[in-house]
Amino acid sequence: MPHTETAPVFHYPEKILQQLIRFDTTNPPGKEKACIHYIADLLKQHGIESTLIAKDPDRPNLIARFKGRNNAPPLLVYGHADVVNTDNQAWRHPPFEGKIADGYVWGRGALDMKGMLAMAIAAILRANAENLKPEGDIVFAVLSDEEAGGNFGARFLVENHPEQFSGIRYAIGEFGACAIYVGRQKFYPIQVSEKQVCWIEAKIKGPGGHGSFPLKNSAMAKTGRFIHRISTSNLPPHITPVPRSMIQTIASALQLPAGFMLRQLLNPLLTKTMLKLLGARGDKFKPMLYNTINPTVINGGSKINVIPSEITLQLDCRLLPGFTPDNLIAELRAATGMDADIRIISDIPVPAQPDLGMFGLLADILQEADPEGIPVQMLLPGATDGRFFSRLNIQTYGFTPMNLPPEFDFFSTIHAADERVPVDAVRFGADTIFRLFQQYRQI
Repeated sequence: MPHTETAPVFHYPEKILQQLIRFDTTNPPGKEKACIHYIADLLKQHGIESTLIAKDPDRPNLIARFKGRNNAPPLLVYGHADVVNTDNQAWRHPPFEGKIADGYVWGRGALDMKGMLAMAIAAILRANAENLKPEGDIVFAVLSDEEAGGNFGARFLVENHPEQFSGIRYAIGEFGACAIYVGRQKFYPIQVSEKQVCWIEAKIKGPGGHGSFPLKNSAMAKTGRFIHRISTSNLPPHITPVPRSMIQTIASALQLPAGFMLRQLLNPLLTKTMLKLLGARGDKFKPMLYNTINPTVINGGSKINVIPSEITLQLDCRLLPGFTPDNLIAELRAATGMDADIRIISDIPVPAQPDLGMFGLLADILQEADPEGIPVQMLLPGATDGRFFSRLNIQTYGFTPMNLPPEFDFFSTIHAADERVPVDAVRFGADTIFRLFQQYRQI
């Protein structure tokens, strides 16, 4: 559709996305206020009122309710307005310009996740313009602070204003329904579950002394061995229900021998070997099959000529659903063979089993939008605000529908220099979310 100045804004979600990108909401410090006020004003121009709720006035959260028929529970549609930094990155186009070039919208947040916000806003404005009455209310939430833990956003709202989400059973959010390709076959992985964030700290002790005297078993040397063993020792694989379903569905759509090889990932005795054989193609599956541990922060020593007797190491661990920090620590001790003093810094549980009640509807809508793609369940290796909403028994589906070309690598573009999204993908997403509003029903 050619652009005209009089055309409704919802026909051009890429234009909404441009405006969102132009607000620098880098977190920290966030300062999402101007961006969220822009969204509130845009909704108000079309007769949709919203409420702002804030722990910090510079970091509000927006909640708007588009009224339905009350024949189904409300549907929550949410996303975050903050973005990660662009430090030390070389961009082809300025990261906060929101430039449209070569068929893409360029800028920080184009994928994570102002693109999804633009799609949702466009779908709501279209529903309003066309007098659509969904079976249930659409509750639209724009959140602050997702990139730094949600303490000013989803966590704050869930803990202090749960009444805003009363009666909601299902939600759609980020990371999911973006086209990926295995061989020549297109798939749409819908996120139904995510891994559990578990941050731990290990204290490693050893003899200290003067920097001029070599010590073979110092705390620093032990820490080096500890990190090396984490990096080189595989933890045991675990085949949980969602990755099993995903891999089986993908394998069934592939020809031999690819489908047969992929299925062998589900045999714990062969998982490690098959990942090696698959090489880079297997990288996307590995974090779905293992608990993961990554050393990220190290502290110790205060003077160059003093060998420290204690090193503190912080580790970012991600647990598969159904596993506990104690399970992870046991695997860590087995992998390193070292008895470090370990404490849990932060542990935010996620449901062991997802509620798949709305998966079929989302899959059907995607297949209507693009019959060439096959919807599959997905476990997200990272974390989203969904972990907070799960405390209210709200099941989040990662549903940011984008029909992406085979050459576009979604996951390597997020948070990177030259983050961008195809204009056609943004329009596809807005249309598909509107389809969801049309077809949403009591489940």
